[in-house]
Amino acid sequence: MEDAIVINLPFRNALMGFGLLIAVLSPQAHAQSSSKTVTLVVPFAAGGGTDTVARLIGERMSRTLGQTVIIENVVGGGSTLANDRVARSAPDGSTILINHVALLAAPSLFTNLRYDTKTAFEPVGLVNNAPMVLIGRKSIPGESPKDHVAWIKAQRDKANFAHGGLGTNSHLCAVMMGNVLGFKPTVVAYRGSAPAISDLLAGQIDLLWDQVTNALPQIQAGTLHGIAITSPQRLEQLKDVPTTAELGMPEVSYSMWHGLYVAKGTPKETINALNSALRAALSEPELLEKLKQLGTLPFPDAELTAEAHARLFAADLPRVAKLIESSGIKASEAK
Repeated sequence: MEDAIVINLPFRNALMGFGLLIAVLSPQAHAQSSSKTVTLVVPFAAGGGTDTVARLIGERMSRTLGQTVIIENVVGGGSTLANDRVARSAPDGSTILINHVALLAAPSLFTNLRYDTKTAFEPVGLVNNAPMVLIGRKSIPGESPKDHVAWIKAQRDKANFAHGGLGTNSHLCAVMMGNVLGFKPTVVAYRGSAPAISDLLAGQIDLLWDQVTNALPQIQAGTLHGIAITSPQRLEQLKDVPTTAELGMPEVSYSMWHGLYVAKGTPKETINALNSALRAALSEPELLEKLKQLGTLPFPDAELTAEAHARLFAADLPRVAKLIESSGIKASEAK
């Protein structure tokens, strides 16, 4: 049985921040909570971008909560196995999901979901926000990103876009770029970005939209082309990679964000405690520097509340559904 986070009801109004939380928790209650564990469920394989972020925040959240945070990788079904695991967990905050657009895309992609994406989860808070970057094999003709985009336009559906799974950020960005340039891109599915990057390095696939977190080392090493980035301005770490707006594609505007979720019905005071622990983690200079090195940063402080997370989730859900519809993909059973 999963252990639970125990938050005594009299402290409901005190859970507004880490300092106040520690001040009001009695030694007995704190000792009780310290003996419990929290499971942070990651829908993707260890070593990927989501897993890296989960481990960075999980370690720091455990200090604030006074509880051990265990990372559990539940891989498969386009993240639906992990989503279902958390949706069906006890609504006590002891099981947390970290996910990105895959959670939003699932209802448009799969017919056999055992949970309702709109109602099965309580948003806890937004973790980090990162632009997507288009990378290409080194042998793509041309010397500059403008040349590479011109090649893509000329190739149209003959250019192959790798992606890490239907409905992932990499897939939706390829669909978005095809929509903007006026063609339906040829997409090739991989089990995550790592094998896709391996084939890019081998010249067996042409292009991949990926998280900056994953693509940064290869671009900096010069082993793959950095072609375009979806941020409003160029990133400090990738000064030679122009924005999509600079390349005449301002409509290709997409950011990859992670959020934390618990099962529907989790008490508000428990969500507040988790949110406070998340915000405390994201305020640590060491973590901020590590995220910056990965090409991503936390959301502004005003957007770190559970309420702000819920608003972004509600706004992006129909946007993602529209993108998937435009791709022509038909929903099928998750495997």
